[in-house]
Amino acid sequence: MSEITITINGRQLQCQEGEMILPVALRNGIHIPNLCAAKELAVYGACSLCVVEVEGARKLLRACATKVADGMVIQTHTPKVLQSRKLALELIMADHSGQCVGPCSMTCPAHTDVQGYIKQIALGNDRKAVEIIKSKIPLPASIGRVCPHPCEGDCRRGLIEEPLSIAFLKAFTADRDRESDDPFVPELAPATGKRVAVVGGGPAGLTAAYKLREAGHGVTVFEAMPEMGGMLRYGIPEYRLPKAVLAAEVASIEALGVEMRTGVKVGTDVAFAQLREEYDAVLLTVGAWAATGVGCEGDDLDGVLSGIDFLRQVNEGDAPQIGPNVAVVGGGNTAMDACRTAVRCGAENVYVVYRRTRAEAPAADEEIADAIEEGVDFRFLTNPARILGENGRVTGMKLQVMELGEPDASGRRRPVPVEGQFVGLDVDTVIAAIGQKCVADGLEGLELTAKGNIVADAATGATNLEGVFAAGDATNWGAGIAIEAIGEANTAVAGICDYLAGRETVAFKPYFSQKEPPAAVIEMMRKSPKPRAVMPVKPAGERKHTFDEVINGFSEEAARAEAARCVECGCHDFKECKLIKYVNENPLDPARFEGAHHPAYRERELQVIERDQGKCILCNQCVRVCREVAGQGLLGLVNRGYQSVIKPEFQDVDVAAICGDCHKCVDLCPTGALRLL
Repeated sequence: MSEITITINGRQLQCQEGEMILPVALRNGIHIPNLCAAKELAVYGACSLCVVEVEGARKLLRACATKVADGMVIQTHTPKVLQSRKLALELIMADHSGQCVGPCSMTCPAHTDVQGYIKQIALGNDRKAVEIIKSKIPLPASIGRVCPHPCEGDCRRGLIEEPLSIAFLKAFTADRDRESDDPFVPELAPATGKRVAVVGGGPAGLTAAYKLREAGHGVTVFEAMPEMGGMLRYGIPEYRLPKAVLAAEVASIEALGVEMRTGVKVGTDVAFAQLREEYDAVLLTVGAWAATGVGCEGDDLDGVLSGIDFLRQVNEGDAPQIGPNVAVVGGGNTAMDACRTAVRCGAENVYVVYRRTRAEAPAADEEIADAIEEGVDFRFLTNPARILGENGRVTGMKLQVMELGEPDASGRRRPVPVEGQFVGLDVDTVIAAIGQKCVADGLEGLELTAKGNIVADAATGATNLEGVFAAGDATNWGAGIAIEAIGEANTAVAGICDYLAGRETVAFKPYFSQKEPPAAVIEMMRKSPKPRAVMPVKPAGERKHTFDEVINGFSEEAARAEAARCVECGCHDFKECKLIKYVNENPLDPARFEGAHHPAYRERELQVIERDQGKCILCNQCVRVCREVAGQGLLGLVNRGYQSVIKPEFQDVDVAAICGDCHKCVDLCPTGALRLL
């Protein structure tokens, strides 16, 4: 064969006459999507993803099946090509019923690979588990203790017994890794020479600092408070999150080369404009430190405190005098922290005043249960009508009796007053834990929402100011849980990295294939139920008199067994799946081709290999490699047209041994439809 010259995407390339376009392109670092091509297999051309536009050709050509010709001019990413690939992928995904990632990961606001790190915990690989967690959450020991774990609500173990204890497992493995001789430390990318100022040292700011350093950027964190940690440090009580645990995780981030400057308030100690001038980008994670008032007559009396101020003072070692009778207004997690802290501060009678019922309370149910166990008296369906006082000091409350009406925008039934019905409550202190808001003083020029939060692009974190980004409680919809702030920080970091590299961020919601759990999995769990591990905690009578950590922690045996309860809902091959990689390069809408599906089932007739027909895209690589390379012909297509499926074809009793030693079909499968048992 003679050497010829072709042009791909403007690059002149030398190749041999008779070669196909695809291997020439791949050999020269030009990637053309493909799902059914392999160098050891004959040309097949089934997936239609490798189409290219060739000058002079009337139609698109398959790169895997088109021979090069001298002087050929090829384009791999023209609008016509991209549209064709999009159509092919939408048709494939419309009939694809694999579960890309488990519902736990889908629900996690930070999109952690829950299945991945839970499996490593079950195997005893704490370092690897922490590596997976820290790719999204650089504070796993802290978050594992305080997160209200929305992931657990969608755990499929909950369909049979109880969900996995995902949050506590995160804390367990992080503690083990941190205390080991070889804790995980991320590898840092080469220095970029770019510098980023992060304003705010809470969970969002610390997450961003970690990820930005990992990307090779210089990072300085400016924190107004004396110590880093934000609400984790000043808003979460010691009995839930020991400050030594948080401090150790902050130190591990600082050790990456992050400069941390505490006691520096941007807008007062250093000008916002100065940061914009001195740094290549600025990320605002200033949090929501202003409290929402009770909003009734008397809320300006001495003895009315905000929940976040009360918790901050206690965490700083300067607990206010609250007296023997305390009312906490609110039903969220801050209210639970405040009421349980009041108990520990010596209050004899602590009440929670909440206008809805327990079922509607946003606080984690276990927090409510623990508070009740510690003696807190919940006054559900009541709302402050007036705070009473004498000589400027709180003496009691007049509470409006409420009932539930029709659902509001949140989906919860709206509380409405019961005309003329009130109850009294004698209290010395009222703690308002109703809500928080951002204070953007000193941040000139930022666009704010009507509620005073920073307007930030949901896909990039970008604000209206050039080079300024924002994340966490200070943005858009306001204060949420820490894991939501961390998720926003990860998004903002990606936006900052694109900005610093001069790239345009093309953001769209990733597509993941999802399906209901197979009947076989449900039946397996039903036949062998595995109860959730019970976290040992200190007795209420003991713990309510101290700020020592409430949980005693899982034993290693209990943690490994709890992690082993995971049924691995997500695809085992997700990270290596070529199909989902291509699917998420551009926005897709497979739903427009929804219709009848190929039958989706799992079979294990080859004994050592499991086939998931729902994930199979009929690329036929398994059939061809078994026949053309392995020389066995144990797999084949059966039926015709839309009913075509791949089935095993047994020849003799030695099939299992042959497949176990070979597994070439598993290695080539582009979608995880095959796996070794």
